Amino acid sequence: MRVSGVLVSFFSFELDPALAADPVFERHQRGKMAIIPTVPLTSRDDLSLAYTPGVARVCTAIAEQESLYPDYTWAGNTVAVVTDGTAVLGLGNIGPKAAMPVMEGKAVLFKQFGGVDAVPICLGTQDIEAIIATVRAIGPSFGGINLEDISAPRCFEIERRLDEALDIPVFHDDQHGTAIVVLAALRNAVALLGRRFADLRVVISGAGAAGVAITETLIAAGVHGANTIVCDSQGIIHADRPGLSPVKVALAAQTNYSARTGGIQEALIGADVLIGVSGGTIPESALAGMAPDSIIFALANPNPEVLPEIAHKYAAIVATGRSDFPNQINNVLAFPGIFRGALDSRATTITARMKVAAAEAIAEIVSDELRADLIVPSALDPRVAPAVAAAVSRAAERDGVARFLAPVAIPAVVHSV
Repeated sequence: MRVSGVLVSFFSFELDPALAADPVFERHQRGKMAIIPTVPLTSRDDLSLAYTPGVARVCTAIAEQESLYPDYTWAGNTVAVVTDGTAVLGLGNIGPKAAMPVMEGKAVLFKQFGGVDAVPICLGTQDIEAIIATVRAIGPSFGGINLEDISAPRCFEIERRLDEALDIPVFHDDQHGTAIVVLAALRNAVALLGRRFADLRVVISGAGAAGVAITETLIAAGVHGANTIVCDSQGIIHADRPGLSPVKVALAAQTNYSARTGGIQEALIGADVLIGVSGGTIPESALAGMAPDSIIFALANPNPEVLPEIAHKYAAIVATGRSDFPNQINNVLAFPGIFRGALDSRATTITARMKVAAAEAIAEIVSDELRADLIVPSALDPRVAPAVAAAVSRAAERDGVARFLAPVAIPAVVHSV
């Protein structure tokens, strides 16, 4: 087999005939990605430049001036896609090996849409301390860390502590990628319907990683916490509900000032917006209590909380997480451009302003062509990642987290190795 001019050999093995005939399994056979050289290696001169003795000059230069590292290794354009396999898609805790197809998929999306190289890393531990220690230890190999499919509430502590410990961007896509695209979509939906964020009554079904991040993001963007209700599998989250985790205690303090109780049926009475990130099913009878011309984002994948044909009976604008329905709210609109902009600006972290800038850039792409079935651009729209990258890079500079490299002298001495 030849990939981009490089000969690749595989051991032969027998595939299950039923799997071999399935186009999904055919597409994933032997993985969806490979590593290939970016420089020629066809002559003695090539080897002397790419490896010994030439490589010693680069090693010496980096040892003397560490700021050269991102420009003269792959780290300047490479992120690690890290999971422990505890919250994969809607499949749950399926472990690191079963998570690998998703991490490979994430990596190829990084490359296809953002020109960012990404390495899938599936960890054989679900211990918080071990995960943090491992990612810290491999951090020098990368320009950024994309955390993926790590269950809540563990994901919050893991991201926070890694962001504090590393001088490269750390981004939990299940939280922030989802929240960024939801913000972009809601901004355009509200504009199309002539509403204001400050007037919206919002219900968020799901209090995991995505639900928490969406709640915080929308409140920061101007939705009133007083008019926001978050539901989990036990019903409406409110301050007097016993047994709340620390994360949900914080949610209760930010939302539902009227202390409404009950389940999703009670939560949706008079609601203008429903955002589903729970993986559960919401009955049609609950939707009937929503305000006229409402907005429904049913984002569970592969099965939305409400199917579009039902949601359209009650909502003026409907979105899902699926590509076979209009208005796909897909994280691929965010993460390739976010990391492209963060890497280009050599950002040390990803700030709240960088996330908002990403959402605004996504929304702006289709702002002149808004309609009920087009509130976000297609995941395949080539305008998205460059626009997001530029906005994120500018925000990084404004927030003082960008590092731009000055010209330096390269040592001329060749060291043998």
